[in-house]
Amino acid sequence: MTVPHVLALCALICAGAKTAAWLLQRRTGNAGIVDAAWAATLGTLALLIAEAGDAPRAVRLAIALMGGLWGLRLAAYLWRRNWGAPEDFRYAQLRARWGRQAQLKLFGFFQFQNVFTLLLAGSAFVPAAYRNDLPPPAAFAAAVALWLAAVLGEALADAQMAAFRRDRTQRGQVCRRGLWRWSRHPNYFFECVHWCAYVPLAWGAPHGAWSLLAPGVMAVLLTRISGMPLLETEMARRKAGYAEYIRTTSALVPWPPRA
Repeated sequence: MTVPHVLALCALICAGAKTAAWLLQRRTGNAGIVDAAWAATLGTLALLIAEAGDAPRAVRLAIALMGGLWGLRLAAYLWRRNWGAPEDFRYAQLRARWGRQAQLKLFGFFQFQNVFTLLLAGSAFVPAAYRNDLPPPAAFAAAVALWLAAVLGEALADAQMAAFRRDRTQRGQVCRRGLWRWSRHPNYFFECVHWCAYVPLAWGAPHGAWSLLAPGVMAVLLTRISGMPLLETEMARRKAGYAEYIRTTSALVPWPPRA
């Protein structure tokens, strides 16, 4: 299957997944469900692109396992966190701002997210899946090492935050446990690292430089658009110690806190 045909099929899958998420949020009143749908869709696209590509089997298997397992882990975590919980304040604010047009605009917003989904999948998975040879052994090892560090690091950050939220003695406090002592958003940091893991697999391939787009897109999304700006504004308003947390703690890259 050619790259244009694969990308067209990916676009159809994205549109279908986001439509299903929109229909589900109509019933539940919780638009945060789309976050789990986003991760699951990207994992599915990794499997599809790996199957359709013509790279050596080892490369395609690596893409399928890395993308598929990452998507499964993150989708399961986001589903458990959001299902039956109050709607994330960012989606609640959009719903309130849009009023009677909320459902129509949420549908458009969900579908617009597919632009970034396709950018990530197309730049991370396609250059490696359609290469003609194996990457150097060192590049293969670097890809696996980056992926393991990213997935394990993000899972640890998620587990530490979940444990903090369950601790009733910490209600209204700022989480400074584990990785959250060294970074205000360690989960976002490891998410960016995850998208770097596909760069070595595309090393030396035609158009392999496109793989650099994926970590760039994710970094911009998290630090400039939908992640940190909205979240930190709300946390600084809601939690008394968050302004001090911002002053002393690295925004993204884990680093010893400032005095």
